[in-house]
Amino acid sequence: MYATTYHRPASVDEAVKLASEEAKYLSGGQTLLPTMKQRLAAPSDLIDLRHIDALKGISVDGKHVRIGAACTHNEIANSDAISAVCPGFTYLAGHIGDPAVRHMGTIGGSIANNDPAADYPAALLALGATITTNSRTLSAEEFFTGMFETALEEGEMVTAVEFDAPEKSGYAKFRNPASRYAMTGVFVCKGADGSVGVGVAGAGADGAFRSPEMESALASNFAASALEGISIDPSGLMTDMHASAEYRANLIKVMGKRAVEQAG
Repeated sequence: MYATTYHRPASVDEAVKLASEEAKYLSGGQTLLPTMKQRLAAPSDLIDLRHIDALKGISVDGKHVRIGAACTHNEIANSDAISAVCPGFTYLAGHIGDPAVRHMGTIGGSIANNDPAADYPAALLALGATITTNSRTLSAEEFFTGMFETALEEGEMVTAVEFDAPEKSGYAKFRNPASRYAMTGVFVCKGADGSVGVGVAGAGADGAFRSPEMESALASNFAASALEGISIDPSGLMTDMHASAEYRANLIKVMGKRAVEQAG
């Protein structure tokens, strides 16, 4: 490690005033701290967001869900309020990493990093969620711009995530046995109006994405059997040491079927 200045602001405004091009916001630290240890990141200042009350808390008003950016994966996974209206989302949170990661990692930190193998982006895309920052509100499709990239500008931070809970929801992922990151994960949801959302994590060469082929098939028949005849184009998928694009294309269908079965 190396010298860095640690800050513990008590408010969003105070944190924003501390921000600079050389500084980094610290939320759960599950990505930032390991990269610092490997000397792949060298921020002059760390601005710890974990103690800002305005970034905490979960509220469910009818079907509307609001999650503060500093909420940990464990808090989300064990939220009875969210589970009552969107069990697929709490299931997703409960299968991120291991207990140590879930007790430290936060939803705000996860989506701000936008790791292509992270779980939340797929769910937020499928749910048509909105991401609120200290200065504006963005749709999930506007927020996630590419692998490890978001629409966040310098000094801007995520403050909350919001979505309207669907009638049905489910998530399934094929996990890397070591990291538990999603080699491929699929989140499915069906609204009361019949609308369907399908988000895919861990497979896209440019990060999480929605699958229009699967959405179309499930809109006609929200059942695992509806995905039998579809074909996933591997050209936009990731090939790495863990799996080829063709293998991931098949995993999307398999995980999609399991997610639908879970939602049912």
